[in-house]
Amino acid sequence: MNKYLDIAPEVAEALAAGKPVVALESTIISHGMPYPQNVETALKVEQIIRDAGAVPATIAIIGGRLKAGLSKEEIDYLGRTGAGIPKASRRDLPVLVAQGKDGACTVTTTMMIADMAGIRVFATGGIGGVHRGAQETFDISADLEELANTSVMVVCAGAKSILDLGLTLEYLETHGVTVIGYGTSELPAFYTRKSGFGVDYELDTPEQLAKAFHVKRELGLRGGLLVTNPIPEEYSMDKEVIDKAIAEAVEDAKKDGIHGKATTPYLLAKIKDLTGGDSLDSNIQLVFNNARLGAAAAVELSKLEK
Repeated sequence: MNKYLDIAPEVAEALAAGKPVVALESTIISHGMPYPQNVETALKVEQIIRDAGAVPATIAIIGGRLKAGLSKEEIDYLGRTGAGIPKASRRDLPVLVAQGKDGACTVTTTMMIADMAGIRVFATGGIGGVHRGAQETFDISADLEELANTSVMVVCAGAKSILDLGLTLEYLETHGVTVIGYGTSELPAFYTRKSGFGVDYELDTPEQLAKAFHVKRELGLRGGLLVTNPIPEEYSMDKEVIDKAIAEAVEDAKKDGIHGKATTPYLLAKIKDLTGGDSLDSNIQLVFNNARLGAAAAVELSKLEK
């Protein structure tokens, strides 16, 4: 085991016994929503996973240690400190660990640490991707590169709709990442169920998801499997309303000179303000929905890998 990695006892016991475990990210706690709503949401997500028969492993960097599984006190610390904890992507890990600092794990670092710990399923909100205007800025999320290289099934509500979804799909195709639509042939766009873009394959049950990922691993193919799970209909936002809010937020970001890893938190906060908080409610519900599916897929995968 990596000497910088701490696996929580409950998670370690589950992994040793071949029981299902689901990884969760911590950026959504520190950067995704205000305190105490962030902590309440994180604990509810963990409970949803337990209720579905799996063990949750929220992942973060605390005091220079890579943590796979957090205590309630550690989750509260991340939520209370909020944006005071830096977002940690692949490039940040060496320095944060060397200096004994904290880091809120993105999709990229959650995948990395989950893989180190032997956790094969990860449920999140939405992945990063190719930003609008990337042909000039080269602003492409490290999440895509991680999906191409790290063997973890990622369950999400699609790429965040603040991105260039067409270019994001092109990038994933180039890197050999299979994009699955859960019960849909159309890529969901985070806040909405529709994007106008197709996925590679539609699969309709947790068993099918688990089998596809299991076979990928047995074939010796590197990289993850991207499962896009549409937000439940009752929480889906009106496409015109959200598209208008995103366009306005993107323009504001340009005017304010926002770029790099500050972009996503800035845009999500702007969209929350522009939609009167509706986008935050949708964000929370789609995370709950992905946690349920991630747990169901992990349960099925554990049966195949025994």
